[in-house]
Amino acid sequence: MSPIDLPNMGACVDDARRALLDQASGPAEPTNYVKLIERLAQARSKLPRLYRRTMLRPFVAELDDLGASEFRAVLRSDPEREGEASLLLDIAQALLQNAEGYEKVATAAFQEVVADLYDGFLSAEDRAEVKPPDHGVVAPLVKWGSPESGPYTWPVDATGEYGAQAGVVSLPPSHAHAGLVGWSALGHETAGHDILHADDGLLLELRKKVRDALESAGLPDGLPSYWSNRIDETASDVLGILNMGPAAGAGVIAYFRGFSASKRLGTAGVSGDEHPADVLRGWLASETVRLLSFKDREAWADALRDQTDADAGARPIRLAGAEVPKAVAMRSAVVVARTAVQEPLQSLEGHALGQIQDWRDRDERIVAELRRCLRSDAQAKQYERVKGHYAAHAVAAAVYEALRVAGADPSQIFGRMLVILAKMHNANPAWGPSFLARVLGVRRHVVHRLR
Repeated sequence: MSPIDLPNMGACVDDARRALLDQASGPAEPTNYVKLIERLAQARSKLPRLYRRTMLRPFVAELDDLGASEFRAVLRSDPEREGEASLLLDIAQALLQNAEGYEKVATAAFQEVVADLYDGFLSAEDRAEVKPPDHGVVAPLVKWGSPESGPYTWPVDATGEYGAQAGVVSLPPSHAHAGLVGWSALGHETAGHDILHADDGLLLELRKKVRDALESAGLPDGLPSYWSNRIDETASDVLGILNMGPAAGAGVIAYFRGFSASKRLGTAGVSGDEHPADVLRGWLASETVRLLSFKDREAWADALRDQTDADAGARPIRLAGAEVPKAVAMRSAVVVARTAVQEPLQSLEGHALGQIQDWRDRDERIVAELRRCLRSDAQAKQYERVKGHYAAHAVAAAVYEALRVAGADPSQIFGRMLVILAKMHNANPAWGPSFLARVLGVRRHVVHRLR
């Protein structure tokens, strides 16, 4: 049994379930072409230059090229809002919601988490010898909507179809007020999908590495294909933990339980689902945490494994129609975690993902400091950003506090987290009056230095 105790897990699962069952849809779709163009014109003065240049201007140019008739044709072609129309409307919503102040505090907090996770991976000191991504060096914009879809992202290789140079990350509108552990999934979306799709060849290389490693380990037929065919979701889970630590694993376990009426992780992974079975993701989280650098990694890894084991119980594990013994499924998660974290990748100039991003003891110390600020409304309001404190730390601190303090109210902790994150966002220079995408990288090149 792990010395890491999570006595308030049940309250966090209940909070997540309430948020997931709340089907509030958020702002209406901007389906009137003329009014949309007018609103986007008005949004110009409310968005920072960074996003005017990389999102607003190119998107408006694409809308101008489409025209009203083709715009309406796109909407008609995708009545279920799962493809091209959904993409178009989500880019519009991201721009409008940020400019028009929809859920102002929660949106500022949401945007800060996404920016921190994305920029943190790009600017990590261990990335010094790795080239910038092939697509998108600007953090995604956020939006609220599509409650039936849960958290999701449009990576930059998708939004680029409408000229945008950054991705879009979405949360259900209910998550502006509840569902604290759902925010731990932002590491999966932003440090995961958005990063994986920004580097050409990265996903393909990871897929091959995982398949080869599972085959070399002598695991049964079917598992190498099962995992490698789900590499986007699998690697996103790993990257979320590398960027947010064990809180990402513990929070996501609580969140996944909230999706189920039984409040247990599922043991079945159907053929058409691009996500691995819930229990596999729990074991993957455990083994990824075991590979981090902070001193309590083994205890946390054991705690996540114990949580997953409890839900798996004696139930059969069925993956794409085939029953897999529990021990074999767990062993496969070990192989996948080690491969995804430790294998050098040519698409990252010979670096492994775990070399670029890691969770260390200094991160745990910052989380401990921030937990103290989450214990009363007054302490949260008095918080002033300290150098080295980032949004991922604030989310991790809130998840720790909600899970590890018996009787804690997740909704109160959530509200205090939003206050702290909004303060961080207000100090973010990228959202200042006029900034370039990479100010620190801009300089004159002179022919010779005068002495």
